[in-house]
Amino acid sequence: MRIRKGLLVLGGLLFAVITTASLAATDAKSPLPAAAVDTATAFPLRPQYIDVPVLDTAELDKKFADVFIVDVRSPYEYDTLRIKDAILIPLTDKNFVEEVRKLREKSATKPIVFYCNGKTCRKSYDAVLKAKAARISGTVCYDAGIAEWAEKQPDKAVLLGRTPIKAGELLSSAKFKAHLLDPKAFEAKVGPNSIVLDVRDRVQRDTQLFPFKEQRAQLEEKDKLDAIIEQAKRDKKTLLVYDAVGKQVEWFQYYLENKGLSDYFFMKGGAQGHFDVKYGKVSFGEKKKEAKAEHAAVPQKN
Repeated sequence: MRIRKGLLVLGGLLFAVITTASLAATDAKSPLPAAAVDTATAFPLRPQYIDVPVLDTAELDKKFADVFIVDVRSPYEYDTLRIKDAILIPLTDKNFVEEVRKLREKSATKPIVFYCNGKTCRKSYDAVLKAKAARISGTVCYDAGIAEWAEKQPDKAVLLGRTPIKAGELLSSAKFKAHLLDPKAFEAKVGPNSIVLDVRDRVQRDTQLFPFKEQRAQLEEKDKLDAIIEQAKRDKKTLLVYDAVGKQVEWFQYYLENKGLSDYFFMKGGAQGHFDVKYGKVSFGEKKKEAKAEHAAVPQKN
């Protein structure tokens, strides 16, 4: 009798174990809820920054007057397109923490919202982590970025110093691609009927891609840029522009369009793309610095 009872108990335990394992396996195979999948697809970096609080466009709009909005991108990107009333504190600035701390000293409770270019840009996430590491409380990431904000809230965005943004002023991805050439096609256009412009900054520059055939001007050097643009228009020459890795030129396109230039092209992949085509995909000494300098410097376009 005792043996039979023991066998019944043992059988019950085995059934429970098998059932639990089966349910667990079923759950493991079950797909994630559609909303979770959509969010992960739309915001691919969120899973890497699970400790960073975020808010969406509707939430930021609702709290707009009650938060500090901080743009952590470069001055050039800020001057091109930004959220209205945003404060510029580049993440790369050596005084970043000190400047953010000054905001917190102005108000102990007012949230500090960091933003950058868009859903694939890490800077806003990293800004929150950097502030947290410095024990600065109340920081949040607006990871939809300037691209979505400018599209959905044009009355609270600034484009090249103008606000509100008018319909059609935001450049589409198709518009950019229409002015994009692969490195071989770009090089084929270099000649007497074109002007080549290198817009890399001094840190990124190592050598000229087209010796004796190009001019140089950083994106912040507006006087030099204006002179070159006017020369291209006056002499009816095609302006061929390249940067380090093909990201900064997307912002420069706004400037060229604003100046009334239509005959221009960018090199796909920038200087690095040129080297990849010419020598194969090798890692040059400057590549890491270039990638870091221009990471997520691209607006998310529709």
